[in-house]
Amino acid sequence: MFRKTTVFLLIGLVSWVYNEMRPPPPKLCGLSPGGLPVTGPRIKLRDGRHLSYMELGVSKDVAKFKIILVHAIDSSKYDTVVSKELLEEMGACLITFDRPGYGESDPHPKKTFKSNALDIEELADQLGLGAKFYLVGFSMGGQMAWGCLKYIPERLAGVALLAPVVNYWWPGFPANLSTKAYNELDLQDQWALRVSYYTPWLTYWWNTQKLFPGSSVASGRPRISRQDYEILTKLAVAGKQNNKGYATQQGNFESQHRDMINGFGKSEFDPMDLKNLFADKEGFVHLWQGDEDGLVPVTLQRYIAGKLPWIRYHELAGAGHIFPLDENVCKAIFKILLLGENQ
Repeated sequence: MFRKTTVFLLIGLVSWVYNEMRPPPPKLCGLSPGGLPVTGPRIKLRDGRHLSYMELGVSKDVAKFKIILVHAIDSSKYDTVVSKELLEEMGACLITFDRPGYGESDPHPKKTFKSNALDIEELADQLGLGAKFYLVGFSMGGQMAWGCLKYIPERLAGVALLAPVVNYWWPGFPANLSTKAYNELDLQDQWALRVSYYTPWLTYWWNTQKLFPGSSVASGRPRISRQDYEILTKLAVAGKQNNKGYATQQGNFESQHRDMINGFGKSEFDPMDLKNLFADKEGFVHLWQGDEDGLVPVTLQRYIAGKLPWIRYHELAGAGHIFPLDENVCKAIFKILLLGENQ
């Protein structure tokens, strides 16, 4: 009797643990009467998934510059401060889109750097952006931009990497350098990244359990600089940062946590192995980084720039992680990307 009771208790415990670790299904958009609404245009990809997008600036049919912007973690297609006036002044059409699992774009449970790049290529093709387009990737969106440089370089007219997230396990980093940078992270983030790398199947549970803190970014309490605080305050006063609920409406696992698994897991390639993609000087790759970034270590970004001297590296003194959300900085970045260094 005691043995049977013990077996039943163990089965019950295992079942409870499994259910606690298993992420809930996403709240999909537009598939059923109880599903989330679809409020903006979407394209249907070749595998049946949908990507939600938005067009800003001049019409793509007359634009001199066609740009795709890739948003950060916990963000969406709405999170850009590029002004309509600037885009019209430059004759530019800007396409922003919800990355898979964000906003109104369908999740992709098997997404990779390559699948992300192919999603962007298909978005460009279905919207008629032509043979080449410009690409801007911010933070975790910067990792998608690295994937495009790897898998669809022939489609890129120029690229801006804005504080792109680094993976501390990229083999191109010297062990002492990446270890030092990793150890400077808050302890809760060290553990969260370690889980994403070694035991990705625990990522959801780790960041939702209440025993100890998970990722500071996933919990909405990242380390920010004084400049970051000033930018956030300015945006809040202007009412420009009210889309957080929209960004993760399908669930945190398919958005934030899937980002962590892809961004800090075992990577398909090392960006530091990339060759000069614009040796003919028909385009440029720019990398912008703040020297007071609390999320992406400037030391690792400097190392990447040193390993890839064909990248034009811009280090911003006193800047934190979200400098692209400053309207003046954003304006300068777009002008340099599209019109050249002397703008």
